Amino acid sequence: MNATHFVGIDVSKKTFDIHILPSGERLSLSSDTKGIAQLLQKLPPLQETLVALESTGGYHKRLACELTQAGYATSVLNPKRVRDYAKAAGILAKTDKIDARVIALFAEHFRPAPQAMPSEQQSQLEELVSRRRQLIGLRTAETNRLENLTSRTVRQDIQQVIDLLNKNLGRIEKEILKLLESDDHWKRKREIVESVPGLGPVSSATLVAELPELGEVNRQQASALVGVAPFNCDSGQQKGKRSIRGGRASLRCTLYMATLAAKRSNPVIKAFAERLTAAGKPFKVVMTACMRKLVVILNTLIRQNTTWQPRILPQNP
Repeated sequence: MNATHFVGIDVSKKTFDIHILPSGERLSLSSDTKGIAQLLQKLPPLQETLVALESTGGYHKRLACELTQAGYATSVLNPKRVRDYAKAAGILAKTDKIDARVIALFAEHFRPAPQAMPSEQQSQLEELVSRRRQLIGLRTAETNRLENLTSRTVRQDIQQVIDLLNKNLGRIEKEILKLLESDDHWKRKREIVESVPGLGPVSSATLVAELPELGEVNRQQASALVGVAPFNCDSGQQKGKRSIRGGRASLRCTLYMATLAAKRSNPVIKAFAERLTAAGKPFKVVMTACMRKLVVILNTLIRQNTTWQPRILPQNP
């Protein structure tokens, strides 16, 4: 980017704290419609400006959307990266105003890539898939509580909650299916994903919602987005163990369950897992490698717009 102005915004439930570089101007505005309108009036020219804010519990979403729609290059940052940068720079104190300045400095030094504006349908699908996951978690918790109870009243109460959760879960799943069927691109992507042995409707809906980049990036990038790409840990003559980190945790959980099924029913994944196991690899290493291979397979199929055909698939993860 050729930006000359860098804006760091610390987002909280009630306020936006803003720091603008190189001028050093500071602002504190309410995190509502009025505050967003005031912010847009105060920002430097959009062609010269990069705006950065942290991903903070969902509070950042509306602001990032408004800034992107207004034409500003907007980057949503991982809070851990920003905090690590602050520590490396010797900035140990932490307040909203200091955080805004640190975010602006981070944007100036690293110039992170602006986010793409998700469509309204994509946002709806992400929220529906996320809500489905929440309902399943609640149902699991209530079911676990039900197992060891002796009180009939409490058991009936918990069963009523479980029945309500099942009803809501069915309604959410119908909405997800309806939304997926409304878009031809999503519909084709689902067909490709579900053609791979071991993957079903839940896996396909989660991948479409939470990994829209699938098929548009290379194999290394796809693996890194999921969080199954190995990273080196070497120093001098020492060769440390490779490990995975980062990525989208909720998506990785869904892919883990899909990989367990694929190890039984998918001939490519099954043979790959057996080869690694025979070589003495631990179960966790085998699972991670199989997850990565499955991501690579899906990325290749979607990029080529073709369904499952083992003979054309890559042989290495």
